[in-house]
Amino acid sequence: MRGYLIRAVAGLSIVTALFLSATGHIDLRFVRHLERWAYDWKVRLFSEPETDPRIIIVDIDEASLSKEGHWPWPRAKLGRLIENLFDVYAVDTVAFDVVFAEAETINPLLTLRQVCANEGDDECLAFLNSLDARFAPDQVFASEFSNRQVILGYYFTTADEEQQKNGLLPTPLFPAAAKLADTTGAPRATGYTANISTLQRAASGAGFFSNPLVDEDGVFRRVPLLHEYQGALYESLALATARIYLSSPVDVVLAEAEKHSGYYPLEALSIGAVTVGLDENAAVLIPYRGPQGSFRYISAHDVLNETVDNPDELTATIALVGTTAVGLMDTRATPVQSVYPGVEVQANVISGIMDESFKIQPAYMLGAEIVLLIGLGISLAIILPALSPTWMTVAFFVTLGLVSGLSLYLWQLQNMVIPVAKSFLIVFGLYVINATYGFFIESRTKQQLSKRFGQYVPPELVAEMNKNPSRYSLAAEKRDMTVLFTDVRGFTTISESLNPKDLSDLMNTFLTAMTTIVHKHRGTIDKYMGDAMMAFWGAPVQDPSHASHAVAAALEMIRELNVVNQRFRERGWPVIDVGVGINTGEMNVGNMGSKFRIAYTVMGDAVNLGSRLEGLTKQYGARVIVSESTAAAVASYLYREIDRVRVKGKSEPVTIYEPLGPASDADTAVKDEVEELQEALADYRAQRWSAAEDKFRLLKKKHDDTMLYDIYLKRIGHFRENPPAGEWDGVFTHLLK
Repeated sequence: MRGYLIRAVAGLSIVTALFLSATGHIDLRFVRHLERWAYDWKVRLFSEPETDPRIIIVDIDEASLSKEGHWPWPRAKLGRLIENLFDVYAVDTVAFDVVFAEAETINPLLTLRQVCANEGDDECLAFLNSLDARFAPDQVFASEFSNRQVILGYYFTTADEEQQKNGLLPTPLFPAAAKLADTTGAPRATGYTANISTLQRAASGAGFFSNPLVDEDGVFRRVPLLHEYQGALYESLALATARIYLSSPVDVVLAEAEKHSGYYPLEALSIGAVTVGLDENAAVLIPYRGPQGSFRYISAHDVLNETVDNPDELTATIALVGTTAVGLMDTRATPVQSVYPGVEVQANVISGIMDESFKIQPAYMLGAEIVLLIGLGISLAIILPALSPTWMTVAFFVTLGLVSGLSLYLWQLQNMVIPVAKSFLIVFGLYVINATYGFFIESRTKQQLSKRFGQYVPPELVAEMNKNPSRYSLAAEKRDMTVLFTDVRGFTTISESLNPKDLSDLMNTFLTAMTTIVHKHRGTIDKYMGDAMMAFWGAPVQDPSHASHAVAAALEMIRELNVVNQRFRERGWPVIDVGVGINTGEMNVGNMGSKFRIAYTVMGDAVNLGSRLEGLTKQYGARVIVSESTAAAVASYLYREIDRVRVKGKSEPVTIYEPLGPASDADTAVKDEVEELQEALADYRAQRWSAAEDKFRLLKKKHDDTMLYDIYLKRIGHFRENPPAGEWDGVFTHLLK
């Protein structure tokens, strides 16, 4: 019980710590790390091998930089890139994962204007000024946006202090007047770097690609779809691209969190028929389709030179312009790949919006996690300490399977993410505590138990005791038990006829056979005393059937003796005979002795009587004699009543019996003999000497076992000449042990 409590308390301590972690009262960083690892594993496990044909990535790759020149490219080249994408390859929408925060500085008109100014040619200057608007690089580039769906990128900054504001922000998705900023925990920006006004005004839209929600390990797992700046909400590049590609307005879905407060938090965005659930930061978990290559990559150089393979695959697609070139440093750490192009992150989010394939983690998942933690923790803390190592391991794997199954079911079929790291830690932690305790503590306890009792009780009882070692002790106590004594008759004569080695082999063979029978019937060997053996039932393991087991063992000993004697004959040794005495009663059991030597044994009057009964077996010619208390405890056996006696050292008489076996197995002749003996004993105790004598003579004539009947015939003859004095109770007093 003590071990159970120790393990249960230790298990509940783990449950409490993880509960406090789940509720935010303590910070366990390693738990967050495990949770992220579990999330990343599921992302990789269920990633889709097929590419999304609706989105292609125009890659400013190393080959493009090598052949087209270093970045940034001239606006004219970028204009030709847009022109080819729309006119040659018939894409539907182009989105730049790039920000054009500065105007083009290379302008040939500026050089010509300087020449005209140096010459003082005002007419030349006027002409050049009239061409400036038509041939300025940014203006020319912006003209390529006309009547085309072109989306630009920019980024917000979220530092604590006011940031510089560069470029022109697009029109917000939800202006400050809509008062939606207070309904969401969207990241709040303090500054921005946007595109120059010439380009922004010409574009169909723009979206931010900054992500202030990167996890502490630097991995991109979620991105905000909305960003708040000065009360207005701005859309991400992925959201702007999907909205324009789907030609659908964006509306909000508000959840009534508290009816009485009038507070309606932003729960989701609807884009036409598409609904995208948002978390408390107006963000989504990035639905990675797989490692780099989940979308078709086309080199920007091939687009510029019109050498794209399978050009029909670009028709009506979204073209995301970005870079994988190492020098431009647009790579991210993601669950599917440690170095992953940032432009493909945007592609995954766009694909997720159009497919509504985002995994969601609603606020109530925190409650579900806590319920799971408490349910698992308390159940396992109570159940595991009570299980054997085998069943504990089975329970461990079953519980892991159930938690994993729940997590995977919600992930794959319900698109929901439930935190499972803490649940796994509870399962692992409680299993390790119980297994460790069992190995280091209980194993030592069991070894001590085996060391204490292994020499007394059979191995199967030691195994049974090992299931709950705390229940067994060597301390002395009183119990109702049964004791058995057996002794070899005529041992002195036998010992004189054998040399020491043969005598030792004979006794070892005999005692081994008898001990095996005692152990078979759940008995405990007390001691060997030369040719004698003492055993008892009912300790250290409680045994409600101790008397029955003892009697069964005694009768089997007698049967086994015939087998042992046959082996002795074959070896030329003398055969042996034994007497067995059994008594049932209250005894003291425990470690007893002195500081020099101690043993686990039984003591008391009931034990002494058992020893006396063994001594009486040779007096009555019976191999097994049991007391009346034993006979009463094993009523299913048939007994032959032998006598009422007072043994040496006791004043109270006791009726003694010879067990003949289970009553159900006895034949009619045996039962008749028992009844006839009872009638003879009744006449004897009533001093009807003639009637008793006739019955005993008849019994002697009918049965081979005549020693008992000769005893009574001899007594009758004595009492005829010397009638008993006073109120005779028919008890015979034995003066010898």
